[in-house]
Amino acid sequence: MCLGIPGQIIDIIDPNQQLATVNVAGVKRPVNIACIIDEAHPPEACINDWVLVHVGFAMSRIDPDEAQKTLALLNELGEVQQEIDAMQDSQTTLSS
Repeated sequence: MCLGIPGQIIDIIDPNQQLATVNVAGVKRPVNIACIIDEAHPPEACINDWVLVHVGFAMSRIDPDEAQKTLALLNELGEVQQEIDAMQDSQTTLSS
């Protein structure tokens, strides 16, 4: 299963190499944007676009509202995982 994380393009690093800086939940990373550009939407037009990022590539442009909903859901899942980890840790302590 592949998981794309929403991020917002904030800068074009190198239009010739098709590289941009993407802000993913506060972390800024270089990402290849070759999959989302074409003649009608060149690299310079990508600034502020929301994209799904997977293994260093912007796989597709997405709606800003959908990006925010996805980020909120991923945050909730992270909180649930922290709770599960805490319960497992407490179970281990009780078993000892």
